[in-house]
Amino acid sequence: MPELRKDPITRRWVIIATERAARPTDFLSRHVNDQTDPERCPFCPGREEQTPPEIFALRAGGSAPNGPGWRVRVVSNKYPALRIEGDTARSDIGIFTRMDGVGAHEVIVETPEHDTHLALLPEDHIADVIRACYQRYEDLDRDERFEYLLLFRNHGRVAGASLSHPHSQLIALPMVPKRTSEEIDAAERYFLKAGNCVYCEMIAQESSNGERIVYANERFVAVCHYAGRFPFETWILPRQHMASFGQIAAEDVPALANILKTVLLKLHLCLENPPYNFIVHTAPYELPNSPAYHWHIEIMPQLTTTAGFEWGSGFHINPMAPEDAARYLRETVVVAPATAG
Repeated sequence: MPELRKDPITRRWVIIATERAARPTDFLSRHVNDQTDPERCPFCPGREEQTPPEIFALRAGGSAPNGPGWRVRVVSNKYPALRIEGDTARSDIGIFTRMDGVGAHEVIVETPEHDTHLALLPEDHIADVIRACYQRYEDLDRDERFEYLLLFRNHGRVAGASLSHPHSQLIALPMVPKRTSEEIDAAERYFLKAGNCVYCEMIAQESSNGERIVYANERFVAVCHYAGRFPFETWILPRQHMASFGQIAAEDVPALANILKTVLLKLHLCLENPPYNFIVHTAPYELPNSPAYHWHIEIMPQLTTTAGFEWGSGFHINPMAPEDAARYLRETVVVAPATAG
């Protein structure tokens, strides 16, 4: 059973997931190819029995669960960081606090196609991926044990993807992550001081200036963040104030699919398919209508190495000015074949 432990100094929670790696040799670096053999990939159609039973799927009419015919498929992670069984009671051992590693860890298999990725899918298929994420967000909100849902995507081995078949993940947590708490605290301090959402202010200022704008449509804007930690770090934000990912409306989904595809495809073409992580930053389940917080997606290409100075100081050294990164991405013409979903 995984375990959650709280650092009494930083108040940061850590997941001790011993089931995921048990021997010192599991941590040795290996030269591995980013591509999973499609003949053995458990996410490919026809191998549905190699994954846990599907939790949710968008399927062609008449196709049976846990078999071929799906367009997007959600399953429990076979090697979960947290497990759905158990309660969230905490216990103290002196100054230390622990609890059972309770949560949900799911995989969103984004397409039946093995040799593609999210940037190359048609917009209507990306919209279906977003709808699957929204369904899981809403469903897990009904479990009173969970306080936060983290949606994320790892692309490429360097970014932490163990399988190359296109997929993203979610983890439902019984507490709010420290990073989210810090963001909310800062946003609330700004709101008390200025009377406005700091994210809305950022959107307005970046839109009027334009030099860090990568792409925008009628509902969303993508910007290379003013204080980006990584080269080409790009944020996608809804123009309308929304604290929670769960507040997106049906009419927002095509526009979100459009901007997500455009930004990822620009990164793909400009940087030759870089490894990246993207994370959906959203309000906790208990604060869906916060006037101070604003949900957004942070896309972080993994082009540099985090080393001693960064870990020791908390500072990041970004060798690419966000203004230059945005210009390169704006100038990248999005012309590429979109594979069918």
